[in-house]
Amino acid sequence: MNVAVIDYGMGNIGSIINMMKKIGHQGTIVNNPNQLDDFDRIILPGVGSFDNAITKLDSLGFLEGLSRTVEREDMKLLGICLGMQLLATGSEEGTMNGLNFIPGTVRKFQLSPSFKVPHMGWNVVRPNSHNPLLNGLEVNKFYFVHSYYFEPDNPENAIGYTPYEVDFVSMVNSKNVSGAQFHPEKSHRYGMLLLKNFIELL
Repeated sequence: MNVAVIDYGMGNIGSIINMMKKIGHQGTIVNNPNQLDDFDRIILPGVGSFDNAITKLDSLGFLEGLSRTVEREDMKLLGICLGMQLLATGSEEGTMNGLNFIPGTVRKFQLSPSFKVPHMGWNVVRPNSHNPLLNGLEVNKFYFVHSYYFEPDNPENAIGYTPYEVDFVSMVNSKNVSGAQFHPEKSHRYGMLLLKNFIELL
């Protein structure tokens, strides 16, 4: 299957494309929102700040393009790292509105000094549901780099939690939209399985 990987200048595009090849699928870099209609699997990566990402997506027409595309029931969208946070209503990191595909707020970690922020390195995701995105991943470790986390308005949208002094939401899902706070493209076999699930099982 051919998967669109949105390029708006703020993501690990090359790493995602390479992992697509490893699991036997083609990833296509998309920098024009009109191209989204040609795909039924879309990945929204992201590294950087919330407002900057929203501004870039808007300037390229992707805010409107994504809002139109998610209305299609056959389309599945996966946000990665900052891309997951952009799915929220807004973020404490900035003042701009998010995509609001999964209502909620992105919060800054408030942890004791013994827990460094950003949360960086390998950690587990504990499944909170039987979502097919997590098939075969009851035991796992993924690679994280972030200072903010997604707090969905509806707890049922949280499909995975990760311990870091507190249990924070590390995966979300609502209908055809999902998000992963970690980097599957940097998470070796567990990341490969998650992306394979996203492409083939949903």
